[in-house]
Amino acid sequence: MAARKKAMDELSKEMIIQEANKQFLTSDFHKVSMRAIAKELGCSHGAIYYHFANKTELFYAVVEQYFTELNMTLENVIQEEGDSRSKMAAVFTGFIEFGLNHQSQYEFMFMQRNKEVNPLSQQASNESYTKFAQVLQELTNHTLSLAKIYSTFISLHGFVSHYRGFVENYNEAKEAAIQHSQFLLEALD
Repeated sequence: MAARKKAMDELSKEMIIQEANKQFLTSDFHKVSMRAIAKELGCSHGAIYYHFANKTELFYAVVEQYFTELNMTLENVIQEEGDSRSKMAAVFTGFIEFGLNHQSQYEFMFMQRNKEVNPLSQQASNESYTKFAQVLQELTNHTLSLAKIYSTFISLHGFVSHYRGFVENYNEAKEAAIQHSQFLLEALD
């Protein structure tokens, strides 16, 4: 019994999340099991359940990291030098770049919805959208309606969704992304 306790002490949430991330990216959500994750980590599946109540909770922990990364992308854009208009264009292209450079993760964040999981219903998703809305509002010189902010987000999501699976990464759609960003800037003026 002492060996199992020691394994649980050495097994961190971060280690579990990293392994789960690898498996979710290579297999469908339904094909990944807590036992398979435990096997790769060299521990019992009970040790995984010590940290996560079920696979859905673990999935949400993985997706939360993706949203954190997207938020950091937006935050980094705001910190860069430049006028508000160029920063807003950078926010748009930054969102697209994230989506196209992390296509599997993007799919989990915004497209994976079924009876078991709905990442868009989670706090991390809501915080990310709120961050996006705040950034847009901060970068405009007039008040944007909620409808305009949401339509802008949906337009960016549509762009990523359209190119997802047809390009390997952002660079293959960069010119179109820049044009789309300019279109959105004009729509918000």
